[in-house]
Amino acid sequence: MSVKAFELVPAVGRELLMGDKALVNIECIECCGKHLYVGTNDCFIYHFLLEESTSTKGKVTYSSQKLLHKYLGLKKPVSELRAASALERLIVLCDSTVLVVDMANLEPVTSGGARIKGVLAFCVNENPVNGDPFCVEIGIISAKRRTVQIYLVYEDRVQMAKEVSTPEQPCAISLDGYFLCLALSTQYIILNYSTGASQDLFPYDSQEKKPIVKRIGREEFLLAAPGGLGMFATAEGISQRAPVSWSESVMAAAVCFPYVVALDEGFITVHSMLDQQLKQTLSFRDGIILQDFEGKVALTSTKAVYMLVPLPLEKQIQDLLAGRHVEEALVLTEGARSNIPKEKFQVMHRRILQQAGFILFGQLQFSEAKEHFRRGQLDVRELISLYPLLLPAGSSFTRSHPPLHEFADLNHLAQGDQGKVQRCKRFLISYLREVRSADGSNGWRQDVDTALLKLYAEANHESLLDLLASDNACLLPDSAPWLEKHCKYFALGLLYHYNGQDDAALQVWVRIVDGQLQDSTRSDLYEYIVDFLSFCPNLAVVWKYADWALSRTPKVGVQIFTRRPMEEEQLGKVNPDDVVKYLQNYSQALVLYLEHLVLEKRMQKECFHTQLATLYLDRVLCLLAASPPPAEEVTEARARLQLLLRESSLYRVQFLLDKMGEAELLQERATLHGKLEEHEKALHILVHRLKDASAAEGYCVWASASRGSAYRQRLFHLLLGLYLEPGSAGDVQPVLAVDLLNRHAEAFDAVAVLQVLPEGWSLQLLRPFLSGALRERMHGRRTAQLALGLARSENLLLHHDRLKYRGGPIFVSEKKGCHLCHNTFSEPDCVCLPGGVPVHMHCAAQRARDSPSKRHCTNPSSHT
Repeated sequence: MSVKAFELVPAVGRELLMGDKALVNIECIECCGKHLYVGTNDCFIYHFLLEESTSTKGKVTYSSQKLLHKYLGLKKPVSELRAASALERLIVLCDSTVLVVDMANLEPVTSGGARIKGVLAFCVNENPVNGDPFCVEIGIISAKRRTVQIYLVYEDRVQMAKEVSTPEQPCAISLDGYFLCLALSTQYIILNYSTGASQDLFPYDSQEKKPIVKRIGREEFLLAAPGGLGMFATAEGISQRAPVSWSESVMAAAVCFPYVVALDEGFITVHSMLDQQLKQTLSFRDGIILQDFEGKVALTSTKAVYMLVPLPLEKQIQDLLAGRHVEEALVLTEGARSNIPKEKFQVMHRRILQQAGFILFGQLQFSEAKEHFRRGQLDVRELISLYPLLLPAGSSFTRSHPPLHEFADLNHLAQGDQGKVQRCKRFLISYLREVRSADGSNGWRQDVDTALLKLYAEANHESLLDLLASDNACLLPDSAPWLEKHCKYFALGLLYHYNGQDDAALQVWVRIVDGQLQDSTRSDLYEYIVDFLSFCPNLAVVWKYADWALSRTPKVGVQIFTRRPMEEEQLGKVNPDDVVKYLQNYSQALVLYLEHLVLEKRMQKECFHTQLATLYLDRVLCLLAASPPPAEEVTEARARLQLLLRESSLYRVQFLLDKMGEAELLQERATLHGKLEEHEKALHILVHRLKDASAAEGYCVWASASRGSAYRQRLFHLLLGLYLEPGSAGDVQPVLAVDLLNRHAEAFDAVAVLQVLPEGWSLQLLRPFLSGALRERMHGRRTAQLALGLARSENLLLHHDRLKYRGGPIFVSEKKGCHLCHNTFSEPDCVCLPGGVPVHMHCAAQRARDSPSKRHCTNPSSHT
């Protein structure tokens, strides 16, 4: 037994009922409100008034007052009593006769044939099919015939409505609507007296024991089955509930939802209709009657009347929870749903679920506990408060009263078992994450997030950084000391940053990089700080920590500025001039930043281009001054300088030439002369000093790019002239000239070349040049002829279209007038306005002079 559902309370004692009459016994009872009627074996009916009272400790007691007793004069026991409160009548079975008695004075009603004789048993239809509220339907078992009769009982008469034959003589009856549940001599049946349909249930021997047929709800009955079972059966003949197992000697049963109460020779047993388990046993000897009346359960011995008082449902549930019977408590709660107002049930149900969750939590059944917390809509702070120091110091939370559990805190629950403590903390992490993701924190986001941060920090959990990097409500005053305590300094910086304290965040991170604080969360923290500064909108903070970053690694530190947005609408935009000025003490960083401005952002500002070129040149000159010069570094530095000199057109050329001085930077010097349009000097350097024919040819191509074919031709002729200058040593220059002509025949004017070539040169040497020049000339001529033909064709098409849209002739005669002056035409000369309207030439000219902006002739035709 797991719950105390009822208490046995005396209602009417022996002395009050029968005094000193030793042979008088109780035969039947009926209860209607506060009124109790008792039928005895000496044919008396007693009327008592029962008053129920409850003590301060919740104890229920009854006081009874005898109002009246009446002798019916039949000299037989009163077998059954049923109240018809709407009629103020008692229906009485005595000496096989049904009588109708006035409830107030217990006088029998004699008018209208208010008696039915030959009755073995009867029952009242608690689900009547007759719509008259002042009429009671009863079903009776005839003592002489195998029939069941349906009667209508009125205030002053009794009227038979239906008679139904049965296969065997019934010995017990119950009625619900049109359905009769009967105990025959050998079996139970369900009979529909409206349609005559019959449904056999199961066999039963009425000779061995008294049958029990009890209506327990709409179209549902409780029957005593063989084997000591209480069977449930519906009007369709099926069972929707599992049977209850009571004793073989059960003599009566009653229902007080959600319990079935059974009476046998020595005990009262209480079974749940929800799970069919035995819940309570009460010792009670000499019991003869057990009956339920409008939610009350009364039972009697032969001499006294008792009431089974149900304990409040909430107390029963709390007793089950106190005994750790969680599932039984929840089943009982769910079963009571239909009997409790919706709002009250919802409040009670949520609290019971929460209590059940804490019981399971204490048993480390976390999965089940979490489900109960979720369904019970637990204030998550109730759970957090079990963990010391997790709730913020300023939290206004107080635990529920009465309390939902018996634990002071987690240490009390775990009893010093650190394994349990860790398991509980892992559960809380999981639960808080689910609450957070499902937005179930119900306005207590700060408490939830702060507790989660503390758990993450304590457990060195990988999700700590994710929490701080996302939208969170962690309280800074509580969270910062906790992170410091657990040496989570990088996370502390993230917390400061989320709360808008970037300076504080950077102070912590810088101390980690400098080795003042130990935190190995990020091995690339320096790079992270640089990246952070590059997107920080607070320029004061950026300038404050830029020097630290640049001093540590200029190549990385300069990314603070190179990664920053340069668009006007972006927050945190820096002025490049300010940055360049700031970086003067960091040459490497300055070069990288200028490269960013010039080569990547393509900023068209002369000072940046000139400064970058100067820095490149200084680097080259510095390397050349070393002894010995590092060849690879010189090559790389000169390549950078040469690329910038070729690609940029914004630097100050003469300044760089002067700065270059006497350094043997011939290639760079030639490029600078080219920028000054001093191509003769440039080519002279390349041909005579550098002696690099390919560089000279490349120069001609580079310098004439996007300048037109004539400009390019002039440069190549200059180069050819240098190769053909008299006094050139050896045969090198003529060979270079021939190679130049043969490779770039399309870039030369063939006629001019032939005029300057020495007469003794072999045509065989110049064959590629001559072939190419001839082919180029022929190609140009044919291309021009083709273009001319296409132009003529297009012109012809345009003439055709013009003639097609010109229209017919315009007729002018002496009878037609001008539309402007309205005078007739005296000569054929005229002008047509748009739409083919003829006017005098002088009228049209005058009109054009008067309104030149409004008179625009759209018709090009001058046909007259």
